[in-house]
Amino acid sequence: MKIICIGRNYILHAKELNNPVPKIPVWFMKPETSLILKNRPFFYPEFSQDIHFETELVYHICKVGKYIEEKYAHTYYDSVGVGFDFTARDLQSEYKAKGLPWEPAKAFDGSAPVSSFIPISEIEDIHNINFSMNKNGLLTQKGNSKDMLFSIDRIIAYISQFVTLKIGDLIYTGTPAGVGPIEIGDKLEAYIGDKLMLSTRIK
Repeated sequence: MKIICIGRNYILHAKELNNPVPKIPVWFMKPETSLILKNRPFFYPEFSQDIHFETELVYHICKVGKYIEEKYAHTYYDSVGVGFDFTARDLQSEYKAKGLPWEPAKAFDGSAPVSSFIPISEIEDIHNINFSMNKNGLLTQKGNSKDMLFSIDRIIAYISQFVTLKIGDLIYTGTPAGVGPIEIGDKLEAYIGDKLMLSTRIK
């Protein structure tokens, strides 16, 4: 399986990092070793001093597809969850300045905690999903899928031009504004609507 992540998919987040608003989806990948499942803790790595959280809706791919038309894209995912895209911001800034790839800052072990998933059949409107994150009990991020620059269907149509989607792949769809640093001892809790989906302690 593979983890495909979309960057700069919310205007306010792009602006808070002084990044240009993209015209096409910006994407990168994480390996399977980046996953953290079942609310297990995240252990702060020794190679960074500035790890940031980014809370994102995550879609589960349910069938194989290549060159998928946008009008059929909704048949290629069956459930949605929420995840954290942990980013070593200090490394990312260094690599961006040098024009180098971001993988060391984005694809490290444990950089993608993910929740359980809610079947799409239980979602009233897949393009109007509220989600949020509390850090140490305080609301820190909130977003709605309707505010994405590129919808999940558009993302699937675009990405599948380049890589074949397979059953079990995950697509992280970008983060709203409000990202920030984590510290050892923090507790992050992510919600879809009022439902607690993901709890991650930083150790």
